[in-house]
Amino acid sequence: MLTAEEWGIVALSLKVGGVAVLVSLPLAFGLAWLLARGRFPGKVLLDALVHLPLVVPPVVTGWLLLLAFAPAGPIGSWLASWFGVSVLFRWTGAAVAAGVMALPLMVRAIRLSIESVDRRLEQAARTLGAGRWRTFRTVTLPLSLPGVIAGVVLGFARALGEFGATITFVSNVPGETQTLPLAIYAALQTPGGEALVLRLAGISVLLSLAALIVSELLARRAGRGLHVL
Repeated sequence: MLTAEEWGIVALSLKVGGVAVLVSLPLAFGLAWLLARGRFPGKVLLDALVHLPLVVPPVVTGWLLLLAFAPAGPIGSWLASWFGVSVLFRWTGAAVAAGVMALPLMVRAIRLSIESVDRRLEQAARTLGAGRWRTFRTVTLPLSLPGVIAGVVLGFARALGEFGATITFVSNVPGETQTLPLAIYAALQTPGGEALVLRLAGISVLLSLAALIVSELLARRAGRGLHVL
């Protein structure tokens, strides 16, 4: 049975993961659209930059975030001067780190979903008088929506498991930035913490497994729907 403190860790992890994917979703969709439909110089470079967090050590990503969001950093100084806020050592910073690490998976899933939409359907809508926005709203988005949702679920699963960038960027502050992976790491460093590790690891595995199953079911549903069309 989990204690109140342990339930707090789970709740914080869910909040960080949820905020991370919700805030990242507009950017992920915009990047996915550019990569799926855009033709412009530097597209290969943009694709590489989007997927860079998947291949560089997460500690490097966390260090770059620390440089960017530090009080003297370009984003940190702007947030401080305009809004008087800082994300360092706060749960919002953990959400930023989780969102950055989840973004490549979201972009890839959404991009594949957009690319799978038959352009002939979009062209038919245009010939019937629908504008670009209406074609997107009534044809492209509904057909790609299962893939978008799958990308969100995958991103959420990745955000739940984020460790390296988070601990480098916002440290391991109990009650503020200590998500499930960080709490497991702290318990491993504590004598007699094996029971806590077992409980938290079990919850982490169950949450991630559930997210992956939902993502797979949505991906299969999207595939069946496109096959019928």
